[in-house]
Amino acid sequence: MRTIKETVSQLTKKYGTNDPFEIASRKNILVLFEQLGSTLGYFNTYKRIRMIHINRDSTEAEQKYTCAHELGHVILHPTVNTPFLSKHTLFSIDKIEREANEFAVELLMPDEWVYENRNTAMTIYEAAAVYGIPPEVAHLKKL
Repeated sequence: MRTIKETVSQLTKKYGTNDPFEIASRKNILVLFEQLGSTLGYFNTYKRIRMIHINRDSTEAEQKYTCAHELGHVILHPTVNTPFLSKHTLFSIDKIEREANEFAVELLMPDEWVYENRNTAMTIYEAAAVYGIPPEVAHLKKL
C-alpha cells in the first residue's frame, strides 16, 4: 500500500501540476462553488458523477485548500460518506479527515519548495501560510 506522500507524488507527476482544480478537472471531477453556510466543502458522487462542492463565500486560499482536501477524499476514500458516518454511526471519521488533510498539505506544499528554503529562518507554519494551508494542519507535512 502506497503512502499518501507517494500517492501525491504519482498524481503530480501524472498531471504535471499540483493545482487541485486542474487535477480535478483532468480527472473529470465536477467542482461546484455554492453557498454552504459554515461548511467549507464536501465531496459526493451522484450517478457516477464525482463532485466537489466548495463554499463560494470562502477566501481563495480556503477554496484551494478545500479543493485539495476534498480531492484527497476522492482519491483516498472514494466510497466513504463521512457526513453519514458522523450523523448515523459511532464510527470515528478522525483518521479519514486527517488523511485528507495530509493529502492536501502534501499536494499544496511541494517537497522541492521546502528543500529549496531549508536554510532560511522560515518555520513550517510560515511556509504553510505561503501555500494557504491552515496552521493547525501544517505539522502533517512529511519531510
